[in-house]
Amino acid sequence: MRRGHRRKPSSPKRRAPPPAPPPAPAPVRTPRRRGVQPGRSPERKRRFRPGTRALMEIRKYQKSTDLLLRKGPFSRVVREVCQMFSKLHLRWQAMALLALQEASEAFLVRLFSDANLCAIHAKRVTLFPRDIQLARRIRGVENL
Repeated sequence: MRRGHRRKPSSPKRRAPPPAPPPAPAPVRTPRRRGVQPGRSPERKRRFRPGTRALMEIRKYQKSTDLLLRKGPFSRVVREVCQMFSKLHLRWQAMALLALQEASEAFLVRLFSDANLCAIHAKRVTLFPRDIQLARRIRGVENL
């Protein structure tokens, strides 16, 4: 072996170009869902400005005529109150419970609308318990 002899550097070998990826299938167009915008992640929900959602709910419930309270819990409350006044186990017809629920929901809607007028009179938009108390007091004993 020769002293100080170095091996001649070889030029680097060129690599073969990577294979071209297969052509992507044409994108399937899905119908746009409400609240999902292109370019945004689908799990992120649309945020409405304050008060917009409340107005949407008001319009929704004013259009509908269905009952707002669930029938099962309302029935249990009625039976519980009935047991407080009578030790007997009284039975209720389904139509009687529905009539009672219609009447009680109408009463509550009217009470809340009167309490809302009390809040507006006080130059507020937020309903406070004192507004409901004032509305009941103005109504008197027979209309509680």
